[in-house]
Amino acid sequence: MDLNKIGQKIKQVRLRQKKTQQQIADECGISKSLLSKIENGQTASAIATLSKISEALGVSLSWILDDKTEEDLVLQKRSNRKARVGDAHMGYSYELLANRSHYSGIEPTIVHVTPKKLNLRKEAYTHSQDEFIYILEGSIYLLYDNENYYMEKGDSAYFKGSKPHLFVPVGDEEAQVLTCFIDRND
Repeated sequence: MDLNKIGQKIKQVRLRQKKTQQQIADECGISKSLLSKIENGQTASAIATLSKISEALGVSLSWILDDKTEEDLVLQKRSNRKARVGDAHMGYSYELLANRSHYSGIEPTIVHVTPKKLNLRKEAYTHSQDEFIYILEGSIYLLYDNENYYMEKGDSAYFKGSKPHLFVPVGDEEAQVLTCFIDRND
C-alpha cells in the first residue's frame, strides 16, 4: 500500500466535499492530527480507521485502497482483474470491473450468485445506491420488495437499492450478474 496515494485520495475527496479535517475526524472518532498524518502519507492506519474515513466521505474502502491513480480511461483486462471477493456460502462473490465509483457515481461489478446447494443467504439486502442488473449467465430469482421475479440470461432490471432485495439461485449452477451500483443525487 502506498501511503501517499491513500492520503492524496482522502484529501482530494475531502476538499471536493468542502469538509474540514476536523469535521471528518469528529465523524470518525479520531484526532485531527491523525487524519492530517494519514492525508500526508506520514502514517499507516488500521483498515478499520480507513473504513470509517471512507464511510464519512461516502466512498468505498476499495477505492481508497486501490493503488491506481484516477484516470479518464479505466481499462481492466480480464487477466489483471482481482480475484473474487466475498463468501460463497453467503450467496455472492464479486469482481470489481472498474473502480471509478467516486467520480462517476457508478460501480460496475460481476456478481457470482452461489449455486442453490451451497447458498446459505436468506436475508435481503438494502443499500443507498440504485442498482442495474443484467444476467450474463444462468438464471436467478430477483426477490425485490417481497416479490419474486424470475430472470435468465439476457434479462435486465433497474431498481432502488433502498428496498429489500436478494438474488436467489434457481438451481445448482452459478449465475453471473453484471451489476452497476449507481449513486443517487437526491
